Formats: sequence, C-alpha cells, structure tokens
Amino acid sequence: MAQLDTRQKLAILADAAKYDASCASSGTAKRNSRDGKGLGSTEGMGICHAYAPDGRCISLLKILLTNSCIFDCHYCINRKSSNVRRARFTAKEVVDLTIAFYKRNYIEGLFLSSGIIGSSNYTMEQMVEVARSLREDHLFRGYIHLKTIPDADPELVHRAGLFADRVSINVELPTASGLKRLAPEKDGARIETAMREVKASIVDGKDARAKYKSAPRFAPAGQSTQMIVGADAATDGDIVTKASTLYDRFGLRRVYYSAFSPIPDASAVLPLQRPPLMREHRLYQSDWLMRFYNYTPAEVVAAADDATGMLPLDIDPKLAWALKFRASFPVDVNRAPREMLLRVPGLGVKAVNAILRTRRWRRLRLDDVARLTVSVAKVRPFLIAEDWRPIALSDAAELRPVVMPKPRQMELFAA
Repeated sequence: MAQLDTRQKLAILADAAKYDASCASSGTAKRNSRDGKGLGSTEGMGICHAYAPDGRCISLLKILLTNSCIFDCHYCINRKSSNVRRARFTAKEVVDLTIAFYKRNYIEGLFLSSGIIGSSNYTMEQMVEVARSLREDHLFRGYIHLKTIPDADPELVHRAGLFADRVSINVELPTASGLKRLAPEKDGARIETAMREVKASIVDGKDARAKYKSAPRFAPAGQSTQMIVGADAATDGDIVTKASTLYDRFGLRRVYYSAFSPIPDASAVLPLQRPPLMREHRLYQSDWLMRFYNYTPAEVVAAADDATGMLPLDIDPKLAWALKFRASFPVDVNRAPREMLLRVPGLGVKAVNAILRTRRWRRLRLDDVARLTVSVAKVRPFLIAEDWRPIALSDAAELRPVVMPKPRQMELFAA
C-alpha cells in the first residue's frame, strides 16, 4: 500500500470525523496567550464548529487519530469490516498539524477522536500524548476536546482530563437492546462506569481547586456524550428518558443527537433510509426544554404521540405539550408564576424574564408581549393580558393551524 502524505491523511481522517456531533466548547475556562505565556486561546474568533463561554465562535481542527478499528459496530463507517480507505496519524503529526493550523489562524482548538487500534489502552495513550505534548511541549492554551475510550484504563482517562478542556464518551444508542444488536463488542455498563469515574474526577478537581488554587484543573468544560437517532427501534420517548438519566447520573454538560446516516456497504440490520433530519432537531428542542425550561422528562415524553412514542415533526415539542394539555391555559401574563410562563408557546427564557421585570411596575398589554416574541399569533391563544382574553380554547385540531409556524429557517424556540 502506498504511503500517504499528511495532506492525504487529513482528507481521510477529517472526513471520517464528521459523524461525531459532540463537538462544542461552551463552558470551558477562559485562557489566552496575551500575557506572552503559551500559545493559543479559547477566546478568539473562529470560523465554525463551536462556541466559547461568551458566545464567540471557535474553529476546531476536528479529526480522528485513525479510522482503523478493531470493533465491528454495524452503524459505523469505520468498522473493521468496512471497505474504506484507512489512514493513521502519529501523535506528533496531530500536534504539528494543530500548531500549524493555529499559526495560520485557521483554528483555535482541537477535537480528537479515534478508532481503536491495537487495544483501547494503546489508542488512549496516543490521544493523551497528543494533548500532553500540546500543553507541555508547546504551551498550547487553546481548547482541546478528547473523545475517550471507555474500555481504557481509568488512569489514562484521568490523564486525558488533566490535559483536555472537555472529555466525552459516546453511549452510542439509547437502549441496551439496541447497543447489543448493533455494537455487540461494546458494553453499556462499562460506558456508564467510565462516565461515573469522569464525573467523580471533575467533582474532586473542583473541590481541590476550592482549597488549593494550584491544584490542576480536570476537564473544566465537563463531559458530554452522543446518541445515534434512527439506527434502532428506540422511540423519541426512549431517547428523552435516556438523556435525562445521563444528565442526572453523570452531570453531563451536553447530550448530542446524531441522525443515523446510511453508509456504504451497510449492514443488513440497519435501516435503508435515514430518519427525517427534523427528528434530530425536535430532540434538541426537547433537550432544551429539560435544561432551560424546567420541564420534567415525563412532561416532554407526554408531548409525544401516545401510540408511537414519537414527537410530532410539524410542530415543536413545547407547542405539542401545550396543545395536548390545553386545560392548563390560558395563563395570566400579569400574574402567572415563571414556570407557567415558560410553558407558553412562543415565549422564551429572555422574554419571560423581561415580563417578570416589567410587571413589577405596570400591567402588560398584548402589544407589550408582542414585542418580546417572534409570533404573537402563536402566543395569543395561550395567555391573558391586560387588554386581551382569548375565547375558550378550541379543539386541538382547530387550534393547531392557527398556531402552526410559517415555514422558515429552523430555530430552537422564539426568543
């Protein structure tokens, strides 16, 4: 086989990394090299991919160490039996690429994942060496995200967290049966054990930093995970329930959802078509409801269809919940508590906070609410204002077309 040069390896291994969605830098510590010490930053303007704590975009070099793998997961294009062109970086090549890209102002950080070569420990050692060399040999102070391997020795995963801003371990599939069927070589219990160990290290690191400022940071941007959507029979209800469990047990910063995409030479056990991309979007909205709108997992699941367990694709889950439980509405914008205002379709967190501030001084009219939302038509049937009281809510089938959003670019929720 002909020897590949670095450019050819980069083309292969950057393309192979595109299937991993868990790539964001929000929540990390602010660091920069303005004091003349070190190289890189987590704060600079970038061109794509991820965001700093203050909301600015950070570009990341997102690659695999190798797309070779000893596992044969059915859904993975890099599985052992897949007929794809293979490539492998050395740890030094990844370090040199990261530094070269940074100096050319292409990136502000690195997202590094890998197939498993040789053994889990050997692969993890190579990834840790990349992060160690960047931090210690080159004093790189930019963002580093390492995708760790749950079967690796816990000490190696711990070392990864000492050098990386964020570590992540993919649970891959939302149900144990799905994982057993599509990735029989992976152990769901071992994955969760590794996540629990990372959580413990994060907590210990914070405790140590509270006592001793010189104590090393451990994964200051926390840990995240990813679930594949549509590769197995799991419903949206199954996925939402699993995500909530992961947040509660392991203190995750994010759960990412990746719609299954058919791959070349696909296994016969996989679906022939990818699920609607809108399904992935609705799951992100559901995740948002639990994280920022105080919905319980049961409430989010209740928005799904009772027969199929799937969230509707034509409306967002918040509106679906309001239509299904319309007896809870309308709510009085001048009197309702925050948790009920957050359940009004079309009102986001910022709008609710503005309502709560304003109504301390005067009573709000419908025009006041209209200035805080994208679609007053969507809000109107669900609230009472000083000059507005809706007629009795119609049957859901009649009310639905009134509040249905007009076609537009996808968004999480109105501001």
